[in-house]
Amino acid sequence: MNKRVGEYLMDCLSTAGVDKVFGVPGDFNLAFLDDIISRDDIEWIGNTNELNASYAADGYARMNGLSAMVTTFGVGELSAVNGIAGSYAERIPVVAITGAPTRSVEQAGKYVHHSLGEGEFDNYRKMFKEITTAQGYITPENAQEEIPRLINEALAEKRPVHLHLPIDVAMTEIEVKDAYQLPEFKAQDVSNYIEMVKNKLNSASQPVIIAGHEINSFKLHDKLEQFVNQTHIPVAQLSLGKGAFNEENPYYMGIYDGSIAEENIRNYVDNSDAILNIGAKLTDSATAGFSYEFDIDDVVMLNQHNFKMNDTEDQDVTLPDLLEGLLEMDYVNDADYPQYKRPKAGQYELTNEPLTQETYFKMMQDFIAPDDVILAEQGTSFFGAYDLALYQANKFIGQPLWGSIGYTLPATLGTQIADPNRRNLLLIGDGSLQLTVQSISTMIREKLKPVLFVINNDGYTVERKIHGENEPYNDIFMWDYKALPAVFGAKDDVKIHDVSTSEELKQAFETIKAYPEMMHFVEVKMAMHDAPHKLEAIGKAFTKQNS
Repeated sequence: MNKRVGEYLMDCLSTAGVDKVFGVPGDFNLAFLDDIISRDDIEWIGNTNELNASYAADGYARMNGLSAMVTTFGVGELSAVNGIAGSYAERIPVVAITGAPTRSVEQAGKYVHHSLGEGEFDNYRKMFKEITTAQGYITPENAQEEIPRLINEALAEKRPVHLHLPIDVAMTEIEVKDAYQLPEFKAQDVSNYIEMVKNKLNSASQPVIIAGHEINSFKLHDKLEQFVNQTHIPVAQLSLGKGAFNEENPYYMGIYDGSIAEENIRNYVDNSDAILNIGAKLTDSATAGFSYEFDIDDVVMLNQHNFKMNDTEDQDVTLPDLLEGLLEMDYVNDADYPQYKRPKAGQYELTNEPLTQETYFKMMQDFIAPDDVILAEQGTSFFGAYDLALYQANKFIGQPLWGSIGYTLPATLGTQIADPNRRNLLLIGDGSLQLTVQSISTMIREKLKPVLFVINNDGYTVERKIHGENEPYNDIFMWDYKALPAVFGAKDDVKIHDVSTSEELKQAFETIKAYPEMMHFVEVKMAMHDAPHKLEAIGKAFTKQNS
């Protein structure tokens, strides 16, 4: 069967489970976009800029398992670099497609627009090499090998790939010999590593699992929980990877974040004689400036392409294979461990006094519903939200490793459009909102119904806690935030809430519950220097780290 290369690419992405494609039109991708919008199984989601498109694609992939985005050559693809780098850091599979000048233009070295005016056309592809797990230059001759290879790499590594697609190639017909099929990954024999782990556990008196973000990336929640239920080893989560383990499970202890963790959790983990690090990275923000007191060399690392125990290392082994191997282990822990205590409802007083961060998050705890998707922006929102107690079906999304402020607003566009039937709660601050605010217009156009909580505390609070508490570089210009939905064309279609007290927040919650079919925009006013206690502590740790 003859098909254009662009059609074949979309066929492959559809088979891989992609039904939305994010991006921005440009003259080097316009004809290819015709092959997207003509389909019944894939919808084009146009974005206000390429950075927002990359964040939206990241959010969609976290829900869906794979995403795709399309930009134009040069100006478009470079605007998406920040988002793609974040997806690489946090293991999110995004297929980044660049519509490029024709091969004849490239071969002639013409000084075309969006180039650097030097007749070179591989500059931008080189930039993507460091932030994608695979790259490909598509031609009619290699399309049926390269396109499946790139999609398979994204699926295998849970990281972005870059696909350079000259517009004349996209329009060229090829004879499609075989339809793309999802890959079957061959399992590796990890039995010797599992035996080593078992021997360490058998000699231990206080074992623990630290779970992290790669469990979310590879969607290994069920297997991790099965392993824990079999072995009775307690689990502590990192903030980087919250949601990796069921917080309603009796073997869940709570969040481990180094020196600022609850004392019983900190003492148990720091004094453990068998720490299994499963899918986790012990980053500075996740450990309050590397303030753990155990010896990192004594930790058993079970990560993607990283098994390490004592002097044994393997950088080829995969996390899914390691976890599958752990399920074959015959071991049961009988040590006591700290029991996680879920917070009780109503642990706050409703008043007309100014709302504080502490009360805000206590009230948010009671507001969360069992099926909600919760997105917490890297700032006061994330450091207040990662201690929230989740239900098993909740999805929690932050970006604490890459930590690009503004990420979660367009990411909410992606997560909500991936599953319109689940309520999405965005927790974000005013400084972050100002970076990517245009995504609200895309949400409105797509008739999405998220709940947006915007903390207005007049500036970059997370930076204030690190350095320059009262310096002008941490200030922002005050916007009329409640007017934004009207500016973006939805004067009557978005419910606006003005909140400055706990009484008003409670009323906002009740209205949100009463009108689930509408988008809600909640401006929450709080004092400039008020911050969650975890942010106060981590700010001091970062200050020390940077000095």
